[in-house]
Amino acid sequence: SVSTANPLLENSTLPFGAFPFDRLKKEHFIPALDEAIREARAKIEVIRSNPEAPSFENTILALETFSERVQKISAIFFNLFSAHSDPEMQAMAREISPKLAAFNSDNLLDPVLFKRVKAVYDARNELKLSGEEFRLTEKTYKSFVRNGGLLDDEAKARLREIDQELAKLGPEFSDNVLKATNAFKLVLSKKEELEGLPESVIESAAAAAKEAGLEGKWLFTLHMPSYFPFMTYSARRDLREKMWRAYSSRAFRGEQSNESLIKRIAELRYQRARLLGYETYAHFVLEERMAESPEKVMSFLKRLLEKARPAALKDLEAVRELKKELTGDDSLMPWDYLYYAEKLK
Repeated sequence: SVSTANPLLENSTLPFGAFPFDRLKKEHFIPALDEAIREARAKIEVIRSNPEAPSFENTILALETFSERVQKISAIFFNLFSAHSDPEMQAMAREISPKLAAFNSDNLLDPVLFKRVKAVYDARNELKLSGEEFRLTEKTYKSFVRNGGLLDDEAKARLREIDQELAKLGPEFSDNVLKATNAFKLVLSKKEELEGLPESVIESAAAAAKEAGLEGKWLFTLHMPSYFPFMTYSARRDLREKMWRAYSSRAFRGEQSNESLIKRIAELRYQRARLLGYETYAHFVLEERMAESPEKVMSFLKRLLEKARPAALKDLEAVRELKKELTGDDSLMPWDYLYYAEKLK
């Protein structure tokens, strides 16, 4: 059966329920997710069709646990996707994201489920719930409301469309960033171009070049383990500038441009927030967070700026002074800061 061969469908035997990543293959993801969604849909049907009156146990607690396997599989996938992606993972994300969005919409927009949740929520004071039960009931109700539970059928249909489109645009955005990051390669072939770089960084660049079929050369990329040490230690200002400009303009122009995607994502998020009765998407997101409102966030940032800016300017001046001392030139560009800050340390 699927479950015996697929670690995503087994219960972990490792300490603390850790996942056995050594047994995971990319082809495990989609079959496991499909199976987990089937299993969750069967559990949802039991909750929906329960002839007993809605209670904390048969509705709120049941909804809290019905899709644990779906959540586990998607958490493992998206952690790997953000840290260790490749074209195959990108293609899978384009399939997995809309699938999860549809699954969530089916549940959160289900009027029968919402009616049961609302019944428990409305009676939460009379039910003598414990602190955790009371809080979970509130959170479950809020989750349904924040995802369209109170909307009419037409608005629900529009919300579903928005969520489907956003689910497609997210992976597309990530694709472009990864492709643009991978597209740039700084290949060095002369020893003097490596001035300032520590031996360990030079060895890594030589290994990367060898892997890319460029033996005897040194390869630097825009991925952090390569980019950050290069910007910190390379004495070659012209090469630091080249790296910085490439890094700062990733996915901005050309084939991998994210310009139109950013606009569309922002537009859809705004539409979604308005549909749910919020002024902006920021109001929607922050309602469930500690800051609570955009106004409070802006006042935090303003206070932070007032306190931090003088210290930052002082640091900047110290770095500028050192550069002048070493080079006779006090002009400081973005590609100079890490290099001279490291020297100052």
